[in-house]
Amino acid sequence: MQIDLNADLGEYDDPQAIQRDIALMQYISSCNIACGGHAGSPELMRTMLGAASHAGIAAGAHPSYPDRTGFGRSTVDIGTKQLCSSIVEQVQSLADIARQMAFPLTHIKPHGALYNDLAEDSELAGKVAQTLYQAFPHLKIVGLAHSVLEGAVRRAGAIFVREAFIDRRYTSAGKLLARARDGAVLTNDAARIEQAMSLALHHKAAADTSAAISIAAESLCIHSDSPGALESAKTVRAALEREGVKVTAP
Repeated sequence: MQIDLNADLGEYDDPQAIQRDIALMQYISSCNIACGGHAGSPELMRTMLGAASHAGIAAGAHPSYPDRTGFGRSTVDIGTKQLCSSIVEQVQSLADIARQMAFPLTHIKPHGALYNDLAEDSELAGKVAQTLYQAFPHLKIVGLAHSVLEGAVRRAGAIFVREAFIDRRYTSAGKLLARARDGAVLTNDAARIEQAMSLALHHKAAADTSAAISIAAESLCIHSDSPGALESAKTVRAALEREGVKVTAP
């Protein structure tokens, strides 16, 4: 058995956050680097790429709605054509730096509201998937497991990586519980470990109704800005390896 552990990095330009992100790379196998839409800068992208290369983990782009003020957590109504152009520009900005550093990218994972909208809006998912495949045919696309984005990506001709979350609660329909809801973010380390192991070993997670839902994930994400993320990543990786699960990029 094998599974990927990933984290969204390069979203905060302060020394403590940068140190935390680099430390996380000891325990994850891939990272998603903010590339200007909701956060990130050329300097921070270069720092994260250099650290990822040194750690020997895969690196991908983490584009979003162009919304730095709101951290990409709200839908921005700018039209699909303009949105697709913005996403391509964001990914390209990271890809250009990666090329200069001779450290190629492996994937694209949308952020925040864009991630959620692509999981549910089939028309938007189709247009974005086609745009990304045309612009970056060699990059995998990471998204919510069993969402409409999966079919859109496969129809476009790209490779889709099913993702699930260590630190987020699900609804009974397999969607992420809105952050505004109580219990949407798992803050207890034991709960995160339990969910990670259930997803990796049994392809199941507990929904907000306490019912078990099936999620066949290939990659598990922990948000770097969740309190205790570093310790959770360390503990989850150790627990997976004790069970004979190899932690590796898709």
